[in-house]
Amino acid sequence: MPHFVLAPSILSADFLNLGSQLAACQSAGADWIHVDVMDGDFVPNITMGPVVVEACRRAVDLPLDVHLMIQHPERHVEAFAQAGASLLSVHVENHPHVYRTLQQIKALGCQAGVVLNPGTPAEMIRPVLPLVDLVLVMTVNPGFSGQRFLPEVLPKVREVRRLMDDANSKAWLQVDGGINAETLPPARQAGATAFVAASAVFGHPQGPAAGIQTLRDLLR
Repeated sequence: MPHFVLAPSILSADFLNLGSQLAACQSAGADWIHVDVMDGDFVPNITMGPVVVEACRRAVDLPLDVHLMIQHPERHVEAFAQAGASLLSVHVENHPHVYRTLQQIKALGCQAGVVLNPGTPAEMIRPVLPLVDLVLVMTVNPGFSGQRFLPEVLPKVREVRRLMDDANSKAWLQVDGGINAETLPPARQAGATAFVAASAVFGHPQGPAAGIQTLRDLLR
């Protein structure tokens, strides 16, 4: 198992050439593929559903890391699991029965993750830490690709790291939002072990493979 995970987010991919871009990511050493699912309700954007996850599964054999920014995720996790998701992450902010949904995800054979928005206290994840395989701390306000990394969130990343260490959690601590060559190092120093990058990979002037290589070099 790698010490660090790099997960390109297809939110910034060229969907006309999605298959070839994902294949380039896999060849360049991406660990996971990150899929941001938005419903236009929980966050102010509409993106993709299970059919895109299924297309990603056909394109690559990497784990598919699916982040559900949607209302009532418990109604949809089975469809995403059947489409080929490897890991499904849900938010605590809109989800009073998050423990039950995490159990549901596990029962479907997927790994389970829990997500915190920038304004959500780290303490909110404590009750579910024994159950999760990943904790995602958003480093932008979710909804759109290309946003500026919020350095104000770094103290919370460190706090989540302490909570996870105190609980002897082996889960990944993931950050997502504005991750690039400048922001990855401080996020890593704060304790993150998994990094989602969208524009820094798919918007790289030399293409996705070069974007991955730039970030991978920082994790060596």
